[in-house]
Amino acid sequence: MSPFNRFEDYGPPVHVEGGLRARSTRGAIGQSWWSRRFVEVLESFALGSRLTRGRAYARRGQVLRLDVSPGEVTAEVQGSRPRPYPVRIGLAAYPEKVWRRIEAELAGQAFFSARLLAGDLPAELEELFAEAGAPLFPAEIGELDQRCGCPDFAVPCKHLAATFYLLAEAFDADPFHLLHWRGRSRTELLDRLRTLRAADTGSLGGAGGPGGVGGAGAEAVPGAEPEPTGMPVVGAARALAGLPPVEADAEPDRFWLSPVALPDRPPTLATGPELLLRQLGSPGAAIGGPGLAERLRRAYREFGRGEAASPREFGRGEAAGER
Repeated sequence: MSPFNRFEDYGPPVHVEGGLRARSTRGAIGQSWWSRRFVEVLESFALGSRLTRGRAYARRGQVLRLDVSPGEVTAEVQGSRPRPYPVRIGLAAYPEKVWRRIEAELAGQAFFSARLLAGDLPAELEELFAEAGAPLFPAEIGELDQRCGCPDFAVPCKHLAATFYLLAEAFDADPFHLLHWRGRSRTELLDRLRTLRAADTGSLGGAGGPGGVGGAGAEAVPGAEPEPTGMPVVGAARALAGLPPVEADAEPDRFWLSPVALPDRPPTLATGPELLLRQLGSPGAAIGGPGLAERLRRAYREFGRGEAASPREFGRGEAAGER
């Protein structure tokens, strides 16, 4: 087939049962700031109608498989031919030295650590990566190594475009896919942050470190300023740094009383219904894969509104929506 044939000449795609179907049925794809930012970057490359056709493929469920690993995304997309086309999208994974620098920055601020441990990506994360010389998103189309096994000569073809859109929704479901693509899995990153945070807290005098501020065997002097340790004051240590030490002969019945006045009403933490799903990540294929996560996400939303239908009615609605 001539490489100059138009992609419209290849015929309609083969119908797929059980493919990965985009959750968005109309309009823009992407709900979180990071997935919308990813789509925005793609569309800024002026890729034309290919993205529009790829979005239609994504909504029809033509993508059969989507896997994210450091440096590459691989997929299989069913086109007009009997066999699905293999798709690969490469993006440079950052080396260990760069990730160590980023992790040190993340661990040094409790805000980032808390949000990441909760399965969320704060918007400030993009700036932090940029300042570390490791942009989170590609800055130009040349940074993406796009390959598809179809006969269409254009890049991206609609199969690549469909993969891009489903990738954006995969970032919605589990934001750590984006970081994994850049070289750090969820488990590796969170374990590293916990280790760094524990090391920082343990090195702070009066905040759990052995020996107190002055190191092993040093005595705390009431009213004395803490000696510098060379480590940043982070987390709970920031709130405890100015408090007097607990005396050995302190009254036991006052031990658990707050040293500072507490507000009349305790603060509340507003969380969305998807927090647990983000923390756990996508389930494996053996128990339902991304489809199960999406059904649970919809169920949580309904339960949160207090208007959930019975399980039998909800199952019928899900089945009707998937036909």
